[in-house]
Amino acid sequence: MAKLLTAGDVPFSSARLSSVAVIGMGYVGLPTALGLHANGISVLGIDHDPHRLEAIRNQNVDLIGPDRERLATALGESGFELTTDVARLAEADAVMVCVPTPVDSRLLPDLGPLSDACDKLVRYARAGQTFILTSTSFIGTTATMLVGPLTDRGLTVGSDVFVASSPERIDPGNVRHTQQETPRVLGGVTPRCTDMAARVIEALSPSAHRVGSPEVAEMTKLYENTFRAVNIALANEFADICADLTLDPMEVIDAASTKPYGFMPFHPGPGVGGHCIPCDPHYLLWQLSETRTGAPLVRQAMNAIAERPRRVVERVQGVLSDNGKGMAGSRILVVGVSYKPGVRDVRSSPALEIIELLTRRGAKVGYYDPLIQRVALADGTVLESIVEPAGSDWDAALLHTVQPDHDYAWVHQCPMTVDATYRFSPSPAPC
Repeated sequence: MAKLLTAGDVPFSSARLSSVAVIGMGYVGLPTALGLHANGISVLGIDHDPHRLEAIRNQNVDLIGPDRERLATALGESGFELTTDVARLAEADAVMVCVPTPVDSRLLPDLGPLSDACDKLVRYARAGQTFILTSTSFIGTTATMLVGPLTDRGLTVGSDVFVASSPERIDPGNVRHTQQETPRVLGGVTPRCTDMAARVIEALSPSAHRVGSPEVAEMTKLYENTFRAVNIALANEFADICADLTLDPMEVIDAASTKPYGFMPFHPGPGVGGHCIPCDPHYLLWQLSETRTGAPLVRQAMNAIAERPRRVVERVQGVLSDNGKGMAGSRILVVGVSYKPGVRDVRSSPALEIIELLTRRGAKVGYYDPLIQRVALADGTVLESIVEPAGSDWDAALLHTVQPDHDYAWVHQCPMTVDATYRFSPSPAPC
């Protein structure tokens, strides 16, 4: 009598990957789904928001050129489906969790979206499937949210199902370092889990750097973004030092960058925004709050980053004062509100806090951003972008984000300019 094979009996070499479900069709999940589909894998994109799925179908989403082309192709072919039906997770050979992991108003992890996604994954899990957590989170997330619940359902991780962590490495708007050209870190619960997950990751990236556990992969991602946060805070501090010494910080950075070893350039700015740097280090700080291990350098860096918008406003106040004007009643144009150049995204953008602080001090504030039509402030106020800005209409321009391929010559008509980007030349008052 023939033996009935379980998932664990199937040799890795014969385990064919034909379909992947991606939970979350946001800035990570959508490019991930498109990358898999471009490599011949059938993809099921799942999102709880039907409006988001409709926007994708209408190609009304923010993607870099190659991904925009992949989307147009995928929508016209079979093997690319979008749905809100989580029960269809059971159809896929593998499931990737690509949902946001923000922080709340107290800078504590908001695990709601991730917990909800993992709960649904576990509910519809079946033997033979591979599960990969790509969302950035605390060390032990994979074990807590996937391994334990799957085991409680009677599925043995490493033989019935296969679980791994491979944190995303996507930089929105970056056409130089795309997902298809960036190696991924991959840590499975068992070696077999790593092998099974590698089939998915290697369809997205040039290579999978295998580590010994999901915890190592999770810590790697937190280290990467904490490294960036600390160095950005240092760059901002050096920019302030240079301002006090009447030196150009960009000239100093360019000079230091000629050293071929022991130095990596980080650039100052008005603060940090987006989905990673303002959030990820706080996951580490939250986890360490229950241990004896402190992270004073990380905490100080995050405090300094949080203070940056206020320092920008103080600089604006100083420039106005130097020119015989007060903040109250001054017309100030914030130039660019997206959190970085080239993206239609204002999540955690310092510009929003800067606008609020300027307004509280009595300034009459407007903004111009060719990529962002309107923004909503924390108090519910909705502002719309100036369509055709004229520098002479404003007392001062605060340069926050300079979008590529747009003309900013009109800025020079402003009586006063404060450059928080450090990259707009000439700039009489870098901040």
